[in-house]
Amino acid sequence: MWMYLGLLAALFLGLHNLCKKHAVQGNEVFPVLLGTVSAGFLWIFPCYLGSRFYPEFTKDLGLFIENIPWSKHGFIAIKSMIMASSWILAYQALKHLPITIVTPIRSAGPFFTFIGAIFIYNEKPTTWQWVGFFCIILSVMLYSKIGKKEGINFKSNKWIFAIIGATFLGTCSGLYDKFLIQSLALNPQTLLFWFSTYTILILLIILSFTWFPYKDKRNAFKWRWSIPAVGFLLQTADYFYFKALQDPDALIMLLSAIKRSQIIIAVVVGGLIFKEKNKRKKLIPLAGIIIGVALILYA
Repeated sequence: MWMYLGLLAALFLGLHNLCKKHAVQGNEVFPVLLGTVSAGFLWIFPCYLGSRFYPEFTKDLGLFIENIPWSKHGFIAIKSMIMASSWILAYQALKHLPITIVTPIRSAGPFFTFIGAIFIYNEKPTTWQWVGFFCIILSVMLYSKIGKKEGINFKSNKWIFAIIGATFLGTCSGLYDKFLIQSLALNPQTLLFWFSTYTILILLIILSFTWFPYKDKRNAFKWRWSIPAVGFLLQTADYFYFKALQDPDALIMLLSAIKRSQIIIAVVVGGLIFKEKNKRKKLIPLAGIIIGVALILYA
């Protein structure tokens, strides 16, 4: 069951990436990020109100948000700081790079998760899982050569380093999620609600120095329908992902790989919508990544 929940998370993540590319075009990254996280917060906020005033009803729906001690709040705040940093880097990179370059680099995340799962959670990979992950990494390297044809030098372009940094921090957050869900026994909606709350506070502090005081920046901001759509889709994807992690048999290394199937939507559909270059050539490494994911599932 947890694998099917992982595939649902991948579906919503793929749609989320398309909306995110649309949201950041010509916009400051920080206010877009605040808008998306706030929209996600509004999606989960009714569950909080229901948990306070109609606890039995929300428990029956499986959407009850628990009262948790301050120690657990501290752990969630750490996740918020990690993911806020990752999103800031990822949104900046997405604003300056084609989605068909950004998404495949992000797909290298399962490799780092794979290594972390071995050393932190003692998960046992098989030979075919090793083959699958190296297939993904080699495919990402092929993407770098295609990127140079679009004027993107992977060695000197700072946005490439930004998306690599975002990928590494996202991996750390993914490994941390298993600790939060399984070791601290946080349910998905409780984690989502407080994670969104602390992330909004972090972004408000940043924006109070970088955006709110500047009228010209505020006037240049363009509100788009895709901004709240990003928040809704991400919260939905995370909910299914956290539900999958609640299964004690769930392997974080495989869940991370399954989520990468989102690139089918991002590369194929995104390439057509945003009319990016070299779409046919990018299908070759895309196939390599799909094969890598398939080998992991097969194993």
